[in-house]
Amino acid sequence: MSPYWPSLFGGMLLGVACILLFVFNGRIAGISGILGKMLGKERRLADLAFLAGLLAGPYIHAAAFGQLPVLTIAAPWPLILIAGLLVGFGTRMGSGCTSGHGIMGLARFSRRSIAATATFLISGICAATITGALS
Repeated sequence: MSPYWPSLFGGMLLGVACILLFVFNGRIAGISGILGKMLGKERRLADLAFLAGLLAGPYIHAAAFGQLPVLTIAAPWPLILIAGLLVGFGTRMGSGCTSGHGIMGLARFSRRSIAATATFLISGICAATITGALS
Protein backbone atom coordinates (compact mmCIF):
# COMPACT_ATOMS: atom_id res chain seq x y z
CA MET A 1 0.00 0.00 0.00
CA SER A 2 1.29 3.45 -0.87
CA PRO A 3 2.23 5.53 2.19
CA TYR A 4 -0.03 8.31 0.89
CA TRP A 5 -3.31 6.37 0.89
CA PRO A 6 -4.04 6.64 4.63
CA SER A 7 -3.50 10.42 4.56
CA LEU A 8 -5.64 10.82 1.46
CA PHE A 9 -8.40 8.69 2.97
CA GLY A 10 -8.20 10.58 6.28
CA GLY A 11 -8.43 13.91 4.49
CA MET A 12 -11.44 12.73 2.55
CA LEU A 13 -13.14 11.59 5.76
CA LEU A 14 -12.44 14.95 7.38
CA GLY A 15 -13.89 16.74 4.37
CA VAL A 16 -17.03 14.60 4.43
CA ALA A 17 -17.43 15.20 8.19
CA CYS A 18 -17.13 18.96 7.64
CA ILE A 19 -19.69 18.88 4.85
CA LEU A 20 -22.13 16.82 6.94
CA LEU A 21 -21.79 19.14 9.94
CA PHE A 22 -22.43 22.16 7.72
CA VAL A 23 -25.34 20.63 5.79
CA PHE A 24 -27.19 19.13 8.76
CA ASN A 25 -26.35 21.68 11.48
CA GLY A 26 -25.36 24.82 9.56
CA ARG A 27 -22.14 24.89 11.58
CA ILE A 28 -18.52 25.37 10.51
CA ALA A 29 -16.21 22.54 11.55
CA GLY A 30 -13.53 24.65 13.20
CA ILE A 31 -11.99 22.48 15.89
CA SER A 32 -10.71 25.37 18.01
CA GLY A 33 -14.14 27.02 17.99
CA ILE A 34 -15.95 23.80 18.82
CA LEU A 35 -13.53 22.98 21.65
CA GLY A 36 -13.66 26.56 22.94
CA LYS A 37 -17.44 26.43 23.14
CA MET A 38 -17.33 23.03 24.87
CA LEU A 39 -14.93 24.40 27.49
CA GLY A 40 -17.14 27.46 27.95
CA LYS A 41 -20.83 27.54 28.72
CA GLU A 42 -22.19 26.73 25.27
CA ARG A 43 -22.38 22.96 24.97
CA ARG A 44 -24.13 21.16 22.12
CA LEU A 45 -24.58 17.46 21.59
CA ALA A 46 -23.35 17.78 17.99
CA ASP A 47 -20.11 19.41 19.20
CA LEU A 48 -19.57 16.67 21.75
CA ALA A 49 -20.20 14.00 19.10
CA PHE A 50 -17.78 15.70 16.67
CA LEU A 51 -15.00 15.87 19.28
CA ALA A 52 -15.68 12.30 20.41
CA GLY A 53 -15.33 11.18 16.79
CA LEU A 54 -11.94 12.90 16.55
CA LEU A 55 -10.73 11.22 19.73
CA ALA A 56 -12.10 7.84 18.63
CA GLY A 57 -10.18 7.96 15.33
CA PRO A 58 -7.07 6.08 16.47
CA TYR A 59 -9.19 3.35 18.05
CA ILE A 60 -11.25 2.98 14.88
CA HIS A 61 -7.93 2.64 13.04
CA ALA A 62 -6.85 -0.05 15.53
CA ALA A 63 -10.11 -1.94 14.99
CA ALA A 64 -9.65 -1.80 11.22
CA PHE A 65 -5.90 -2.52 11.03
CA GLY A 66 -5.15 -4.40 14.25
CA GLN A 67 -2.89 -1.79 15.84
CA LEU A 68 -2.86 1.84 16.90
CA PRO A 69 -1.23 4.26 14.46
CA VAL A 70 2.47 4.81 15.08
CA LEU A 71 3.19 8.27 16.48
CA THR A 72 6.71 9.54 17.05
CA ILE A 73 7.32 12.87 18.75
CA ALA A 74 10.97 13.88 18.81
CA ALA A 75 10.57 17.17 20.72
CA PRO A 76 10.78 17.44 24.52
CA TRP A 77 7.48 17.85 26.42
CA PRO A 78 8.12 21.44 27.60
CA LEU A 79 8.58 22.51 23.98
CA ILE A 80 5.40 20.69 22.97
CA LEU A 81 3.44 22.43 25.73
CA ILE A 82 4.77 25.86 24.73
CA ALA A 83 3.97 25.15 21.09
CA GLY A 84 0.43 24.08 22.03
CA LEU A 85 -0.14 27.29 23.97
CA LEU A 86 1.15 29.35 21.05
CA VAL A 87 -1.15 27.50 18.65
CA GLY A 88 -4.10 28.14 20.98
CA PHE A 89 -3.19 31.83 21.17
CA GLY A 90 -2.86 31.96 17.37
CA THR A 91 -6.25 30.38 16.79
CA ARG A 92 -7.88 32.97 19.04
CA MET A 93 -5.98 35.80 17.39
CA GLY A 94 -6.76 34.50 13.89
CA SER A 95 -10.42 33.76 14.69
CA GLY A 96 -10.05 30.10 13.84
CA CYS A 97 -7.74 27.22 13.09
CA THR A 98 -6.60 25.36 10.00
CA SER A 99 -9.70 23.19 9.87
CA GLY A 100 -12.10 26.11 10.07
CA HIS A 101 -10.20 28.37 7.69
CA GLY A 102 -8.39 25.84 5.51
CA ILE A 103 -11.23 23.41 4.93
CA MET A 104 -14.47 25.26 5.43
CA GLY A 105 -13.37 28.84 4.78
CA LEU A 106 -11.61 28.10 1.50
CA ALA A 107 -14.59 26.07 0.30
CA ARG A 108 -16.80 29.13 0.94
CA PHE A 109 -14.27 31.49 -0.75
CA SER A 110 -13.93 33.53 2.45
CA ARG A 111 -11.30 36.26 1.96
CA ARG A 112 -10.42 36.14 5.65
CA SER A 113 -9.88 32.38 5.42
CA ILE A 114 -7.76 32.72 2.28
CA ALA A 115 -5.52 35.22 4.11
CA ALA A 116 -5.38 33.03 7.23
CA THR A 117 -4.55 29.87 5.28
CA ALA A 118 -1.82 31.68 3.33
CA THR A 119 -0.40 32.85 6.67
CA PHE A 120 -0.50 29.28 8.07
CA LEU A 121 1.32 27.93 5.03
CA ILE A 122 3.96 30.66 4.91
CA SER A 123 4.59 30.33 8.65
CA GLY A 124 4.92 26.55 8.33
CA ILE A 125 7.35 26.85 5.43
CA CYS A 126 9.44 29.38 7.38
CA ALA A 127 9.42 27.23 10.55
CA ALA A 128 10.40 24.09 8.59
CA THR A 129 13.16 25.96 6.76
CA ILE A 130 14.60 27.45 9.97
CA THR A 131 14.33 24.15 11.84
CA GLY A 132 15.97 22.29 8.97
CA ALA A 133 18.80 24.83 8.80
CA LEU A 134 19.41 24.55 12.57
CA SER A 135 19.59 20.75 12.62
